[in-house]
Amino acid sequence: MLLSLLVTYGAVYAGIKMYQQRHHKQSNKASQKLPQAKPKSQKELAELEKQAIQHKQLINRNIMISGVTLGVMSVATLAYPLIPFMAIPIILYTCIPVIQKAFKKLKEGLFGGDALVVLVFLGALLYGYILLACSVIFIFSIAEKFVLKVRDDSHNKLVDIFQQVPNFVWIVVDNVELHIPFQELKKGDIVVVHAGEVIPADGKITAGVASVDQHILTGEARPVDKGVGDEVFASTTILSGQIYLQVEKAGETTTVAKIVQVLNNTIDFKSSVEVKAETLADKSALPTLVIGSLAFQVLGVSGALAVIGSHFKNKLRLVASLGTLNYLNIASKNSILIKDGRSLELLKQVDTIVFDKTGTLTEEQPTVETIHACADYHEDDILRYAVAAEYKQTHPIARAIIQKAADRGLSIPSIDETEYQVGYGLTVRVEEKTVRVGSKRFMEMVNIKMPSTFQDIENACYREGHSLIMVAIDDELMGAIELLPTIRPEAKAVIQHLRQNPQIKSTYIISGDHEIPTRKLAEVLGIDHYFAETLPEKKADIIEQLQQEGKFICYIGDGINDAIALKKSQVSISLRGASTVATDTAQIILLDQGLNQLTLLFYLAKSFNQNMDTSVALVVTPTIVGIGGAYLLGLGLGSIVLLQIVALLSGTGNAMLPLLYKPSKNVIPLDSPMTDERPPKTAIETNTPI
Repeated sequence: MLLSLLVTYGAVYAGIKMYQQRHHKQSNKASQKLPQAKPKSQKELAELEKQAIQHKQLINRNIMISGVTLGVMSVATLAYPLIPFMAIPIILYTCIPVIQKAFKKLKEGLFGGDALVVLVFLGALLYGYILLACSVIFIFSIAEKFVLKVRDDSHNKLVDIFQQVPNFVWIVVDNVELHIPFQELKKGDIVVVHAGEVIPADGKITAGVASVDQHILTGEARPVDKGVGDEVFASTTILSGQIYLQVEKAGETTTVAKIVQVLNNTIDFKSSVEVKAETLADKSALPTLVIGSLAFQVLGVSGALAVIGSHFKNKLRLVASLGTLNYLNIASKNSILIKDGRSLELLKQVDTIVFDKTGTLTEEQPTVETIHACADYHEDDILRYAVAAEYKQTHPIARAIIQKAADRGLSIPSIDETEYQVGYGLTVRVEEKTVRVGSKRFMEMVNIKMPSTFQDIENACYREGHSLIMVAIDDELMGAIELLPTIRPEAKAVIQHLRQNPQIKSTYIISGDHEIPTRKLAEVLGIDHYFAETLPEKKADIIEQLQQEGKFICYIGDGINDAIALKKSQVSISLRGASTVATDTAQIILLDQGLNQLTLLFYLAKSFNQNMDTSVALVVTPTIVGIGGAYLLGLGLGSIVLLQIVALLSGTGNAMLPLLYKPSKNVIPLDSPMTDERPPKTAIETNTPI
């Protein structure tokens, strides 16, 4: 009678709460607005992290207690039948978290799988099925443990911009340089930043000149010359030179930190995606309760417990989580880090891939395209002197010039170390001659005249998105080295494989570079559409525009300027070695620092979804058979337990099948032959995508 009342009351209460909840939603539907994520302070984030740790510790403790209790009771029952009853207080203790979780859902108008677990647990205890009650909690705790492993805690994955800046900085006070912690930096301080260092704050240059790599923030492929009065931004890097910077914005007020704040404010939207197993289990919980309540009237206690115990809540959670974990491990072994297991499910829905250009489709180090010589100078001489000046430098342009000289087998002339100067460019003494290497602005500063023919060369390079590095000897220009972005060697093959995948309907490039180089890159790689001259803040707007057209977006980027676009996309991918914010924001990171594993990633996503569907069928089918068997064949609780064990073993076996997968190549052949040769279409920043 007690169980009957419990089941009946549960069904009635859950039905009333769900009706009230649904009625409330319908009555307020017209006035509903999209939820706004609230920004979280450092204190709130710390508290959330503390709660997550405590929850994990509680689950681990419950697994240990229920597991040990189950093992001891299984053995002790044979000799001392009363032992299980002595363990009831311990078993009740381990059930408290499940009861709290189920009650919380009931208050929200949802009768979920947790409530069924509680009903089976309490019913088993009340009618003396102690071992069954203990096993219910043990399986539930194991499933919860696996779910925690594959569900990322979004609040713990918020970007930490302070990893992008140094721990200490040098400031100038009364003409004396002081070493202080980064956290003590404030507005008005004068900071000294040298070549190779990251600029720690937003501000203006008060002294010095430098070449600054700010592609991580703006997407520009070329370094930018900065001098007195120019603005510089935190998290950008000085390639050459030295500057004194007056701080205008530090810490959480910098441009980069504001981007992080936007990310923090939108983090809750990503966490609203439910795990498939959880959703299916909760939606089927109330019908199972109703069927179980009816079974009590017809079949009695054992039949009711058999029907309710047939529910697949724990089994499906365990099997789904285990399968996901196995695919995450396969991905990691193939240099793919998937931070969120839900990404595998979302990848199957992707029909549009959007690439950032700089750093994603192109490499950090450019390529020397042409050496433009003046007068009677020879290309090799220009290159030799440029290498002599640059060989101590480690920035990408220096590496490209050094690589070109090595390819030509040129020897590096020695320099006079006492005459080595760094500014907008480099000044060195080589073979008793003064050699200067740098930008046009640098040459103008030292009064090196530019031949009229070089204006046409400079204009052509600007239109193409190429860089020009000038080389002068004494007071005469020798020539210039033209550099162009280096396309990743694997990019074309990877994109061709993606285009042959019938799932992918369109591809895009978004770039801050000029229209001509962006269009040419799209043509070379076979990408359908492109947006050129796109400001960083516009990238997310483009993603939203494409989503409004019904496209399911996978965005691949590597810079701080990509962070909001990464967050807005349904699936986000970054490369190892990208900016800290990009890798923290992206759901997936390609660890080989290239695009080689992109086709494998989509293959794994397809395989994952097929495996998941099979696992669901293997676990859910015995539930249907069990309920039908209880009504038609009079199956009792013991038979149902055996049936559920079969379901668990078969589902677990299927979830383990991915571990047999051993890819032989990075590129996985897809379903259809590669016949797609679609030319790219033009869609620059101000136009609607075609």
